[in-house]
Amino acid sequence: MPTSSSSSLPLSSSTSSMTITDGLLSAATWLASPNYNVRPNHVSIDAIIIHNISLPPNEFGACGIDGTHYVKALFTNQLDWDAHPYFQTIKGAEVSAHLFIERDGAITQFVNFNERAWHAGRSSYLGRPECNDYSIGIELEGSDFVSFTASQYETLAEIVAAIYTAYPKTRRHLTGHSDIAPGRKTDPGDYFEWSKLRQLISKKSSDHTLS
Repeated sequence: MPTSSSSSLPLSSSTSSMTITDGLLSAATWLASPNYNVRPNHVSIDAIIIHNISLPPNEFGACGIDGTHYVKALFTNQLDWDAHPYFQTIKGAEVSAHLFIERDGAITQFVNFNERAWHAGRSSYLGRPECNDYSIGIELEGSDFVSFTASQYETLAEIVAAIYTAYPKTRRHLTGHSDIAPGRKTDPGDYFEWSKLRQLISKKSSDHTLS
């Protein structure tokens, strides 16, 4: 079970076979966000949305004076809006994601997969609106202007393989924020290597099948 610590766990050999039980990822550290609600009745989880985020923009690993990562503070409504000028532009935002993957592959889970995280905003996938209702949102620490790390790809691929196992309807429904909110959002950006991720997922999925 995830712990209640605000720290997060880097991917290692001990977490190389992730599992999901009752909506919780075995390799993630649990840090509860208040920004979630119940999914609509009779709506199944059948899509995965990839995002990127950095606070302040294009700065990685930045923390407040209490040592809390700014992204984690945002997702838990603890961000000090006066800590950086950029934060004034998002003041009052109440957002979350199911998972956040840091540059070293550390994973934090904020919302149970079975609940509705607030990550997509106004959105549509394959003609279906309100993607938050039926998707899992994963945030990578990054921006549109830099490459993601090998650790992030490895971690993300393992996570997606575990999601495919726990929520089979998500298979073949892996997409980016820019695809579900075109013109409004650009993440995960041009530096995100979809082909690399899909190759890794294929291998990880095979490993899950054999395990």
